[in-house]
Amino acid sequence: QVQLVESGGGLVQAGGSLRLSCAASGRTFSNYVMGWFRQAPGKEREFVAGLNWNGDTSYADSVKGRFTISRDNAKNAVFLQMNSLKPDDTALYYCAARQGSIIYVHRDWYNYWGQGTQVTVSS
Repeated sequence: QVQLVESGGGLVQAGGSLRLSCAASGRTFSNYVMGWFRQAPGKEREFVAGLNWNGDTSYADSVKGRFTISRDNAKNAVFLQMNSLKPDDTALYYCAARQGSIIYVHRDWYNYWGQGTQVTVSS
């Protein structure tokens, strides 16, 4: 089965940066859409950023200009560079994937998920 494993989370001060990684095993990411979602306690899992293999990207308004999604096809990996972090960014961040080219923002479209990596931003 396909496995997605996130890493790179941690505790940082407001204004700091983190780089999240998502590594896949069992298959390649060719022709897959990759997405990052996050979920804070008591809140719904929300879309953060998405990337397809045509180079198209999509970002939630709350992170646009601060976060950057990228990929390394040879390594079957996707990354989320997070700059200018705010306390409101605190959440469990998930990597997700689905075959296709359209970047959907709803979590139900994605059928592969990682276990999540915790990001905590202190004030």
